[in-house]
Amino acid sequence: MKKLEHAIEAIILASRWLLVVFYVGLAAALVLYAISFAGKLFDFVTKLFTLEETDTILKMLALIDAALVASLVVMVIISGYENFVSRFDNADGGEISWLGKVDAGSLKIKVASTIVAISSIHLLQVFLNVQQFTDSQLMWLTIMHMAFVVSALLLAYIDRLMASTKKTKGE
Repeated sequence: MKKLEHAIEAIILASRWLLVVFYVGLAAALVLYAISFAGKLFDFVTKLFTLEETDTILKMLALIDAALVASLVVMVIISGYENFVSRFDNADGGEISWLGKVDAGSLKIKVASTIVAISSIHLLQVFLNVQQFTDSQLMWLTIMHMAFVVSALLLAYIDRLMASTKKTKGE
C-alpha cells in the first residue's frame, strides 16, 4: 500500500510539469503581442506629424497599455514557473536573485494592480474620446474600473491580514 501511495504522490508531483505547456504558450502569445505592438508603434511613427495632440496621447496610451499587458504576462510566466514548477538557475548554477521574489499571494496583488493600471489607461482613453460614448457606456466603464480598484484593494487587505496572522503565529 505504501508503494501505491508513493507512486500516486510521484504522479501528482510530476503533474506540475504540465504547467510548462501553459507558460510556453503564454510566451508564444507574448511574441505575437510583440508583433502587434510593433505594428502599433509603426502606425504611430508614420502618422506622428499628422496627428492632433489628443490622438498622439491616445496612441502613446495604447503603447503604454500594451507594455503593461506584456509585463503582466511575463510576471505570470516567471512567477508561475518559479512557484509551481521549478526554480530558475543561472549559468553558474546559483539562483538568479531577482526571480523568486513574487510568491502566489504577492503575484495576485501585482496582477490586480496591473489590471487596475490597464483599466485606468483604458478609461483615460475613453474620457479623451468622450464624445464617442453614451452616458450609459461611460457610467458602466467607470463602474467596471471601480470594481477592479475595489478588488485590488480587497486583495491587498486580505494579503496584509494573512501576513499579520503569520507574524502573530510566529511562522
